[in-house]
Amino acid sequence: MKALAIAATGMNAQQINLEVIANNIANVNTTGFKGSRAEFTDLIYQAERAQGVPAQAGQGPVPEGAMIGLGVRTAAIRNLHRQGPLMNTSNQFDVALNGRGWFQVNAPNGDTIYTRAGSFNKNGDGQLVTMDGYQVQPAILVPANTVSVTINESGQVFAKIDGQQAPQEIGQLSLANFANDAGLEPIGNNFYRETVASGAPVVGVAGDVGFGKIQQGYLESSNVDAIKEITTLISAQRAFEMNSKVIQAADEMAGTVSKGIR
Repeated sequence: MKALAIAATGMNAQQINLEVIANNIANVNTTGFKGSRAEFTDLIYQAERAQGVPAQAGQGPVPEGAMIGLGVRTAAIRNLHRQGPLMNTSNQFDVALNGRGWFQVNAPNGDTIYTRAGSFNKNGDGQLVTMDGYQVQPAILVPANTVSVTINESGQVFAKIDGQQAPQEIGQLSLANFANDAGLEPIGNNFYRETVASGAPVVGVAGDVGFGKIQQGYLESSNVDAIKEITTLISAQRAFEMNSKVIQAADEMAGTVSKGIR
C-alpha cells in the first residue's frame, strides 16, 4: 500500500522541519544568529493513466490523467539573512552591522571566515579578536596605553592615547559582501565559510554602496521571531500527527483486507 510509504516521507519531512525550528528557538538570544527555514518539494509521480493520450483509437485525448504522488523530500534548509535588531551594550569593543556585510576573521587554519557577531575584544598582545580569540581582519593593534577606542560608521578605529590630546587612527575595519549570502556554509560559533554557491567575497568599507554601516556600542541580535517560530512549530506538529493518522488508517485497511482473505 503506497499510503504507508507516502505518509512516512511526510513524517520524516516534518521531523526535519521540527529540528530546524528547534535550532531557531535555541538560538533566539544568540548574537548575530540568522534563522533557517526548511523547504520541501514533492517526489516523482506514478502515472495510473496518462493525460493527453486517446482512450481509444480515433477518439480525442484524455483531458486529465491519474497521477499519484509518492511523497515529499527536503529540498533545502535556507538561511534567512535578514537584518536583526540592534541592542545597545555601551561596550567600546562591541560593533554591529546595520545593513549588508560580514566581518572578516582569521581562522586557526589560516582560512578567512565570516561573521555578523561583532562582540570583539583585545587579547594579551592588544590585537582585536573575537570571543574565541580569532584575529579580526585586517589586523588592528590597540596600544597598551590606550584610554578609549572609537570606531566610526565607516569602520575607522581611533585610539585615545594617555597623554595625547588628539585620537590616533590605528586601523580600518573592512567588510565582505557575497552575491548569495544564503550559499554561505554555517560552521558554528557564529561563523560562516565561503562556498561555490555563495560566490567570492567582495571586500569594501562600511558605508560604501552595497555595504552597511558600523555602529559602535551595539550588537546585532538574533533575527529569529519567537512568536512566528512557535506558530510554525504547532503547524509542524499537526502535520506530523496527520501523517501518523494516515499510516494508522492504511494499516487498518490492510488488516481488513488480510482478514477478508482468511
